[in-house]
Amino acid sequence: MSDLSATAAEGVRPLAVVTGASTGIGYELARLLADDGHDLVVAADTSLAEAVQTFESLGARVDAVQADLATAEGVASLVACIAGRPVDVLAANAGHGLGHAFLDQDFAEVAHLIDTNITGTLRLVHQVGRAMRERGRGRILFTGSIAGLMPGSFQAAYNGSKAFIDSFSFALRNELKDTGVSVTVLMPGPTDTEFFARAGLEDTAVGQGRKMDPARVAEIGYRAMLRGDGDVVAGLGNKLQAAAAAVTPQSALAEMHRKQAEPGAG
Repeated sequence: MSDLSATAAEGVRPLAVVTGASTGIGYELARLLADDGHDLVVAADTSLAEAVQTFESLGARVDAVQADLATAEGVASLVACIAGRPVDVLAANAGHGLGHAFLDQDFAEVAHLIDTNITGTLRLVHQVGRAMRERGRGRILFTGSIAGLMPGSFQAAYNGSKAFIDSFSFALRNELKDTGVSVTVLMPGPTDTEFFARAGLEDTAVGQGRKMDPARVAEIGYRAMLRGDGDVVAGLGNKLQAAAAAVTPQSALAEMHRKQAEPGAG
């Protein structure tokens, strides 16, 4: 087990907050944190009952909030559950995707994606991060994506939202560099979660393609956070894709993404 803070040394289990914790990467991050000696406040927009049983079996005290973190009310309910307790780790993982051409999408769904992936995430980090800075201690882990490194034809709003999170994390890290609060962004590629079904991407090449195990992705992100790294791309293939994106013209990247995400391309 890793001792993440003086809290643990004082005989009190440190507290971690994990959003999007019912399944996928968020669930695996919460499981790692529980196994590493943390109590948890977990949130998701779907039932957390089964996940909570797993986390509690690892010795964690768990408070669960089922809420839509795209809304101010949802974030407020999560903050109320934290109840002023010092947070040692915030894993800002909640987010969802949206496939198909932008002009064919229901704009209410586009707005919900932006409010979940960006606005709700920043609203939560603004409140929890301030308390961390006051204490001079804490770790923030964002779940970004390598999707943020390329124009997302047929996933335009999603990729744009992840480009925002990837960029924002580096800026916040710089602002907090002398405060004792670290900021890390995990940038996965395609991961075997409910993401593709919920985003309507099952009939695409990326939806039907090879994906990483979410437990492995979470482990990579968790270890990077413990080291205090600024960012980590999960998986060798994704590292190569990220490196290629840095030197490939944006128009070419958009066409490459189109072949992966266009409906029926699978």
